[in-house]
Amino acid sequence: MLTDFNARSPAEAEADLLACCASRAFAGKVAALRPYADQERLFDAAGAAVQELAWDDVLEALSAHPRIGERPGGDGREASWSRQEQSGVEDGLRAALAEGNRAYEERFGHVYLVCATGLTGAQMLARLRERLGNDEERERAVVRAELAAITRLRLGRLVGEGP
Repeated sequence: MLTDFNARSPAEAEADLLACCASRAFAGKVAALRPYADQERLFDAAGAAVQELAWDDVLEALSAHPRIGERPGGDGREASWSRQEQSGVEDGLRAALAEGNRAYEERFGHVYLVCATGLTGAQMLARLRERLGNDEERERAVVRAELAAITRLRLGRLVGEGP
């Protein structure tokens, strides 16, 4: 619940926030702005914090995300959430997604990130292929938007008010 999150120590709150967005700068900023009066204020602060991250901090967050189509390892909260979020990936598309991931990483130098919740594997693959046509600036903006969307979903789960 939000009241529990607001009451956590700064270190505990930051640890919880790192499961939502694995950037230390993000976690520190969002934790420092507590207490939040309601869920929307938390979401707004988190969204703003993602948009304000230096690119190196975005890359830190991306390093915690598995490639789309790969089964996340581990047993932590973030791995569990990643498995849920990617549940729309059909086994038959994994090879095409792996090939697309390689092309994306060669082009942009980081993992392909998409808010996978509610998307089929085919939709994720289509978006990947479309985004390969973006220039660097446009793709960075898309990555930030996807990271913010994922973070919002995970924050909802964290405070017990999301799917």
